[in-house]
Amino acid sequence: MPAPRVRFAPSPTGFFHVGSGRTALYNWLFARRNGGVFILRIEDTDTERNREEWVDGIVDAMAWLGMEPDEGPYRQSQRAARYAEVTDTLWEGGHLYACDCTRDAVLARTAGNATPGYDGFCRDRGLRREGHALRFRTPDEGETEVHDVIRGTVTFRNETMEDFVVARSNGEPLFVLANIVDDLDMGITHVIRGEELLPSAPKAILIWHALVAAGSVGEPVGEAGRGEAARLPVWAHLPTLVNEQRKKLSKRRDPVAVESYRDEGYLPEALRNYLALLGWSPPGGEEKVPLQVLVDNFALEDVNHSPAFFDVKKLAHLNGEYIRDLSADEFAERVLPWVDPGAERAAGRWVPESAGAPPWPPERFDPAVFRRLAPLVQERVATLGEAPGLVDFVFLEDPYVDEASWEKAIGCDPGAVGLLDAAIHAYGHADWTAEALRAATVAVGEQAGRKLAKAQAPIRVAVTGCTVGPPLFESLEVLGREEVLRRLRGALERARVR
Repeated sequence: MPAPRVRFAPSPTGFFHVGSGRTALYNWLFARRNGGVFILRIEDTDTERNREEWVDGIVDAMAWLGMEPDEGPYRQSQRAARYAEVTDTLWEGGHLYACDCTRDAVLARTAGNATPGYDGFCRDRGLRREGHALRFRTPDEGETEVHDVIRGTVTFRNETMEDFVVARSNGEPLFVLANIVDDLDMGITHVIRGEELLPSAPKAILIWHALVAAGSVGEPVGEAGRGEAARLPVWAHLPTLVNEQRKKLSKRRDPVAVESYRDEGYLPEALRNYLALLGWSPPGGEEKVPLQVLVDNFALEDVNHSPAFFDVKKLAHLNGEYIRDLSADEFAERVLPWVDPGAERAAGRWVPESAGAPPWPPERFDPAVFRRLAPLVQERVATLGEAPGLVDFVFLEDPYVDEASWEKAIGCDPGAVGLLDAAIHAYGHADWTAEALRAATVAVGEQAGRKLAKAQAPIRVAVTGCTVGPPLFESLEVLGREEVLRRLRGALERARVR
């Protein structure tokens, strides 16, 4: 088999969907496994819906995921002359005819038909081409077979296929025409895409045969060879991604934007790993798989055709594992966009715009202090975006006090005032190390008849504002004696007043 040429061909009409990310990844893996070429092609002929920022988003998201193309991005908007040439060829060969039917007129005529779709009303009317939509004349008999690596051979009876539109009345090509012409010219050997596009495959095959028969293979694009360009591609339609209700992922109700996962602090290697296993898995059944293992084992024939559940909780768990695999220095470096976005932006580096600024004033952030806390945070977060919430008490002048935590640990505990008072006295002369502070707190708890967990609860809330966070005594050591005592005294005063 010659080196395969595959393409990822998104439309820039919104954020980069995780389903698109999975499709791009499977194309990329297939190309890498088989020594092939991975092409990025932007399908931007829908001028009313396309936006240039969405193109940038596609390119940036793919680069972030480590799937940069070998060729492209090519843009359909720059190939209008080629599409016009192909349309001329199909028209002159009798494969197209003009149609002036409106949607309402078609619906009115076909309301009682057993076979839905367009009824061929304009086939023999002999309308002029200019100013009309152009339809492809599908065969009245026979079958068109789609040989799919994942789904086997799928057969479409030609008489059930309507004469489909290939160009608008203004001459702009529709998806099915532009797509197959690009595949022809670019020498695409394998079309790997979502199963929702399977019904368009027989239409593409009919156009393909008509063009090859007419010799309209055009000039090869990129590194495509003319011999390769005349070969019908292998089809592989990937399973649908569904949510926990087993409904197809929707932009309206599900978190599907790759950019959002990046902004929340998911690592690209974790998301890439997770996407790879949505419909396929390498031998061994492991969920955390190195990239080279994915490349070495990926095979289209092993992809499952059943819908794949996109489980956000499972992704978050996997991401947490990847975070804990980082070295302490690498974690501290990679989390900086979330804890010190001003400095990152000033240095010309990316920051998660949608995540918002951390809750402390920029001038109060101390990188050296954060690096001391970073290993403690690393053990407790599932995403990098969770880091500010675990260290905000250090960089705020006064911590945000969670009232539910206050009531549980101090307000409703009659012994809390005594524990806080005893802690102030013990911490006033203890060595200021985590070990010594822990020992002092154990002693305070023993005097009050409490184990360490019960003794430290009001201290934690008084100093950090909540019941969860990094290890308490390491946090106290970082804050320093003077600041810890100030906060304990403030909490003690509040508790006594109430």
